[in-house]
Amino acid sequence: MLRTRSPAPSRGRIRGCAAARRRLPGGPSSSGEWAWLGAAEAWDRRPPLPPGMSAEASGPAAAVAPSLETPKLSGLEPGPAAYGLKPLTPNSKYVKLNVGGSLHYTTLRTLTGQDTMLKAMFSGRVEVLTDAGGWVLIDRSGRHFGTILNYLRDGSVPLPESTRELGELLGEARYYLVQGLIDDCQLALQQKRETLSPLCLIPTVTSPREEQQLLASTSKPVVKLLHNRSNNKYSYTSTSDDNLLKNIELFDKLALRFHGRLLFLKDVLGDEICCWSFYGQGRKIAEVCCTSIVYATEKKQTKVEFPEARIFEETLNILIYETPRGPDPALLEATGGAAGAGGAGRGEDEENREHRVRRIHVRRHITHDERPHGQQIVFKD
Repeated sequence: MLRTRSPAPSRGRIRGCAAARRRLPGGPSSSGEWAWLGAAEAWDRRPPLPPGMSAEASGPAAAVAPSLETPKLSGLEPGPAAYGLKPLTPNSKYVKLNVGGSLHYTTLRTLTGQDTMLKAMFSGRVEVLTDAGGWVLIDRSGRHFGTILNYLRDGSVPLPESTRELGELLGEARYYLVQGLIDDCQLALQQKRETLSPLCLIPTVTSPREEQQLLASTSKPVVKLLHNRSNNKYSYTSTSDDNLLKNIELFDKLALRFHGRLLFLKDVLGDEICCWSFYGQGRKIAEVCCTSIVYATEKKQTKVEFPEARIFEETLNILIYETPRGPDPALLEATGGAAGAGGAGRGEDEENREHRVRRIHVRRHITHDERPHGQQIVFKD
């Protein structure tokens, strides 16, 4: 195939270049002038015009802003400088992060603004892993990474209210070596520890259904005190009010001492006047009733006792139900087990023994003066 030389420059082409140079007497000094000069040089290097098109109708202006009559020259579009744009700098470059499946967009300025592990990763000091899509992979949980980025952007973030989440955020801040966030989290945790909060909470039962829900929802052994002075049909003896208060005080002291190991419930709506109940693994193990009926000279009276030793003993016995597997059989037998105060025969089935409730009633104190007509009074449960 024969090659032909391009024709000599026409007068229009020469006038176009001369016009471009007359526009730039002192050399190019702005992006607009560079664009004009580039257009003139492009005009000089353009291919021959198609037949029927006049060279007078073209020129540098036609190269900068092509009209409907001038074909667009491929590969000769103006660069970014022609529109006053600046090349991307490292500070404005975005980075795609995949932190444990949580995707984040941020800039190199944010990641390298503070002396952290992220700065070491994205300044070339530490090797980073990327996937096929260009996401930088970080093998950590992404739950609190957004908080880490916000701290790097703003220098402060609202901290979680939950102590657990605050501890998780502290762990992430230590991993990424964000010292300012580490100090804030440690200070917040210290303030939470120093803040006075109730350590011993005693729920008050409002209904039998609520009591069953509380017993089913806890894995701790349960001690419940039922006291309701208004349940009495008779008058109280002279010492009953004092003994009722002593039972309540003992309940409070036991709750303060064993609140971490036992759940204490208070019931003021039951049918008894003063009764202690002990539960293990959701079932009642023992019961101590502190009320009895005694005879005065001519009428019955209600007497409230304070069996402190028995109550304390049953509280210690219920601690053997702390383990999920239940009490050790040997220990259960040594403490009286669930056989009850009346005792069960050695040949009784073990399953039946385990479901028996140990019920302890206080001893009835009846003097000879209180026995009507010299007869002995026998009370049956």
